[in-house]
Amino acid sequence: MKFDPAKAIQRLEQFGEFGGVNPSITDSSTFTFLGTETMEGTFHGETQGCFLYSRHWNPTNKYLSDALAAMEGTEAGWVTASGMAAITNAILQLCNSGDHLVSSVTTYGGTFAFLKNYLPKFNISVTFVDPTDLEAIENAIQPNTKVIYTETMTNPLLQISDIPAMADIANKHGVKLMVDNTFTPMIVAPFKLGAHIVVYSMTKFINGKNDCVAGAICASQEFIEALIDVNNGTSMLLGPVLDPMRSSSILKNLNTLHIRMKQHSSNAMYLAEKFTEIGLKVSYPGLKSHRGHELLNKIMNPKFGYGGLIAIDLKTSVMANKLMEMMQDKGVGYLAVSLGYFRTLFSNSGKSTSSEVPEDVQKGMGLSEGLVRFSVGLDNDIEDTYQTIKSCLKELKFI
Repeated sequence: MKFDPAKAIQRLEQFGEFGGVNPSITDSSTFTFLGTETMEGTFHGETQGCFLYSRHWNPTNKYLSDALAAMEGTEAGWVTASGMAAITNAILQLCNSGDHLVSSVTTYGGTFAFLKNYLPKFNISVTFVDPTDLEAIENAIQPNTKVIYTETMTNPLLQISDIPAMADIANKHGVKLMVDNTFTPMIVAPFKLGAHIVVYSMTKFINGKNDCVAGAICASQEFIEALIDVNNGTSMLLGPVLDPMRSSSILKNLNTLHIRMKQHSSNAMYLAEKFTEIGLKVSYPGLKSHRGHELLNKIMNPKFGYGGLIAIDLKTSVMANKLMEMMQDKGVGYLAVSLGYFRTLFSNSGKSTSSEVPEDVQKGMGLSEGLVRFSVGLDNDIEDTYQTIKSCLKELKFI
């Protein structure tokens, strides 16, 4: 039977204090102890149920972390002040100077920049590979490799990573498989497929409101405890703590995620099929023509659809820009980076969220300069949205 992340969250009991249906917000940076022995034990990680300092744990952050762990099927979770904080902290916890990573070349631009430009400062090297080429992934592993890094659905080409096969490769060589599941929460549960660590930008679909920046790391209890160890834990020492006010807000939004993902997916599928009918070059994993369609069918959880991201190729950045400006003028959505919002967002990936990736690398991975990435919103009348987009394409004489 497939794992049901929505049911896992629904059955998680997090009663608020004094009978509140929502857990109370702990608006405190530090916490009191009844005795010095308990404080000392908490510093050494020997005391259960006590809170020390909000950079380490805060009750509100713990509520959200527990809910995310339930959603992913992991033993534990930890929340951060951004998605990049989740990615960088998890990698730096696993890698030391002289170590090596294997990463998907198709990945979020900020992640690419961290791997390509920042890690060499610490003598940590990275080999970039096509995430759909399992042989290339295995061949890239070196004796000092510590991590295989990928995205479930890659940004912005929407390739699908074969997580079970990657996990087999990782286990065979004694390395960790880390998966960014930002595009596909609930749709895919990477940990249940063999990944060791799952990271998120909660800024996107999980929160769904684009009113905050946040991230998450879901993994084993052992890894999370190491991450926040007061002596050498990367997150404890670098301090990317999430504000508890935001944790509380995200936790409430998390409980509607299953409904939102279904609507995002339904709307995206509708647009993808209509775009195909009028002859656009479309990438959407829900289409049978998509290279990763069958793979996603095998690894996905049922009922949540194929996600809210679509990419179309308008061949040139000039045409892409004209279309996006016209769509914004006509109320389709917003010309903006990010995704997972209740309004449709669109951007020219090569000039925005993938701009950190050099142009030659973009071309090598097959990223067209005219690619427009849509994060399809929760539109109630998606037919009307489609007709507006179609009218823009006609006005530009693209169709």
